[in-house]
Amino acid sequence: MSVGRLARAGLGAALAALAGCAIGPSYHRPDVKPPASYREQEGWTPVAPKDAIDRGAWWSVYGDATLDDLEKRVNVSNQTVKAAEAQYQQARALVWEARSAFFPTVGVSANATRSASNSAALGTGASAHPQNLFQLDGTASWTLDIWGTIRRQFESQKAAAQVSAADLANARLSAQAELAVDYFNLRAADSLDEMLTQSVAGYQRTAEITENQYHYGTASRGDYMEARAQLEATRAQLIALRQTRGALEHAIAVLTGAFPSEFTVAHAPLAAEVPVVPVGVPSELLERNPVIAAAERQVQQQSALIGVAEGTFFPQLTLSGLAGYASRTTSHLISLANRDWSIEGAATGTLLDAGGRFGQVAAARAAWRQSVANYRQTVLTTFQNVEDQLLALHTLQDEAVAAEGAADAARQAAEVALEQYKAGTVAFTTVIVANQTYLNAQQTVLTIQQNRLVASVNLVAVLGGGWQASSL
Repeated sequence: MSVGRLARAGLGAALAALAGCAIGPSYHRPDVKPPASYREQEGWTPVAPKDAIDRGAWWSVYGDATLDDLEKRVNVSNQTVKAAEAQYQQARALVWEARSAFFPTVGVSANATRSASNSAALGTGASAHPQNLFQLDGTASWTLDIWGTIRRQFESQKAAAQVSAADLANARLSAQAELAVDYFNLRAADSLDEMLTQSVAGYQRTAEITENQYHYGTASRGDYMEARAQLEATRAQLIALRQTRGALEHAIAVLTGAFPSEFTVAHAPLAAEVPVVPVGVPSELLERNPVIAAAERQVQQQSALIGVAEGTFFPQLTLSGLAGYASRTTSHLISLANRDWSIEGAATGTLLDAGGRFGQVAAARAAWRQSVANYRQTVLTTFQNVEDQLLALHTLQDEAVAAEGAADAARQAAEVALEQYKAGTVAFTTVIVANQTYLNAQQTVLTIQQNRLVASVNLVAVLGGGWQASSL
């Protein structure tokens, strides 16, 4: 083998060896050791756990056909999700752009020139005839990724796209959870509407009876006024509730991509059961929550940018070439006699920049440390949210039993008070207080059930719904 071939082979081997590595730190996921179990899970028993439920359509665990239909509209028409989808597509396009830097850039150029020089101006006393020059050239340029800078840039863009994908999953899950919360709040308003409507009807009859008794002299005017006050106060509460219900319906319309004026949800009672998907073990949370996944991908994005910053200390090597034809006529432009070519290698680098590159590296490393801290804080906050919802669920479960007992006792107390008033042994104020206590107790039972359903939605959302980090 000739010396030239040996030199070229040695250079190729050196370049291949350099291409196998890249400057900057190799990425490793930051250490986060989740606890072995959830503290607040002990003592909480799901009413109807459904292990086989489709975790993608997690809302189907509630067995509500209306909720199912509304949730399906979120994926299709929710504009926040649409914006997140567009952002993800943009991030993917930037990955394609970064990948293109691995390959040569090839182009073509065509030029036609007609020129002449005035020989008289040069002292020859004659004028040259105009001449034509036609050129057709192909060009190529390739920046060699010897130091791995392009690979680190590509790694950073790929991680950024994965961040965007996780953000999209979180936007979709957040919209789904928000809709479910609004839906259960609306159903609670429907149940309370029915309760208050019945109370208004009962108080109306009581007020009429008291009015008749007042006219016949068997009841005081004060009794009649108290009955009227209780009636009107409950009626006012019912009017305010319907405003709240309307606002919730408007919110659901926007979440499903509809105009509130063209959207309605028929009245129906609040669900009586609170089924909850099992939470699993804490370590699974790192893979199931898209917010955690997005934070972890940001760490890799920043880690790769350290390599990009460190790459500025090394020269950039670029190969470029040109091959084509040049002729004074177009008839025989493309021929061996008119062929021209050139090859060029260039190395460019910065020798002195007063510490600018050191500043870039320091800033990149600081941004990486910040992303690590943000990731760990995100993990801690997410585990806190899980514990909060578990605590709410098993506390509300116990509270519901006590509240139902209190409501039953209040109902009996109201019935006794009314009988005692009819017998003339107690004042009408006793009946008013007993009725209000019973109504308040019923509302407490309803509010607890509402809060249990909302907590179950929040728990499913913080667990990631049916999402998995492997989808990235």
